[in-house]
Amino acid sequence: MNIHEHQAKDLFAAAGIPVPRGRVAHTPAEAREIARELNAKVVVKAQVHAGGRGKAGGIQLAATPEEAEAKAKAILGMEIKGLPVKRVLVAEQLDIEHEHYLGIVLDRARKRPVVMASAAGGIDIEEVARTAPEKIVRCHVDPLAGLHPFEAREICFTIERRGEVAQRMAPILNRLADLYRRVDASLAEINPLVVARDGQVWALDAKVVLDDNALYRHPELEALREDEDPNEAAARRMGLSYIRLDGEIGCVVNGAGLAMATMDVIKAYGGTPANFLDIGGSSNPDKVLTAMDILASDRKVKAIFFNIFGGITRTDDVAQGIAQALAKRKPRVPIVIRLTGTNEERAREILSGIGLTSTTSMDEGVKQAIAQAREGRAAPAAGGRR
Repeated sequence: MNIHEHQAKDLFAAAGIPVPRGRVAHTPAEAREIARELNAKVVVKAQVHAGGRGKAGGIQLAATPEEAEAKAKAILGMEIKGLPVKRVLVAEQLDIEHEHYLGIVLDRARKRPVVMASAAGGIDIEEVARTAPEKIVRCHVDPLAGLHPFEAREICFTIERRGEVAQRMAPILNRLADLYRRVDASLAEINPLVVARDGQVWALDAKVVLDDNALYRHPELEALREDEDPNEAAARRMGLSYIRLDGEIGCVVNGAGLAMATMDVIKAYGGTPANFLDIGGSSNPDKVLTAMDILASDRKVKAIFFNIFGGITRTDDVAQGIAQALAKRKPRVPIVIRLTGTNEERAREILSGIGLTSTTSMDEGVKQAIAQAREGRAAPAAGGRR
């Protein structure tokens, strides 16, 4: 679960991580009043679940309360990567001397958190990793013992030569690691962690991603859910795993591994996946209907590709779910079905009864879905539906 920057900063402040003074405004008038109360130059920052806010014009500096009001008026209501800005954070400007990066993320290969730190803060850490990987310091953390103070000091002294500044940074890194563990985060990031002209260290920006699977332990964090994508919310309520992408081939797959493979094959044949959507092992027609509604609402989707491999899951159950779903909702775009595994002959009979055909080859199904997406209509090939 993503939370906004201002919410992450609240968690930081409660954990003892220094953050600049500031509050959230929902109107330009509120932004003016907050700037007046701060009695300082401020930065007005769009609060959306998207990166690239600065490049999109969602971060603006203001020298006066009246200027803060004007900047907030320009930002509120704008869209950043398709997401409308409903609130802004009005925070005190700092006199910045240098920007660092501190972050903790789960290393799935090593099955433990990894701390990443860099003196090249303020830009995407992915770009630093690609162009200058030697600038990133990494330290894997024992999941039971946590990050030791001596490890935090070693990391901070590596990226900051001034001893007195590194000494101020180390406790912040320890507190960030403690917060990551305490709230069951999958990411906790300060980018940038700035050193002000007076030598003080501040978390200028904050990003925290919470593990959905652990939210039952944190009802107070569940309450932080804001501006969730309606399709992601619908998927979550039905127990579906859904992530929206930017392609045109809508994918409905049973199993996360198969879903990843499906997206890879789509890319390999020159298509672009519109989503990750795992319906799991269930043949519940309501889940299939929800999946189709989610994809149909995405106007970028030009074809829907069902990729079902029946191991434990019976393919005839899935086919029955598709049939019941289609009886309730007529598809807006062509549907291609790849279906193989347990009871696949019975599954094909069910699909045939509603005018659908299927293929047993994932490659063939992907190629058909791409072709039909490009045509913008169903083709009379196997696996398609007019």
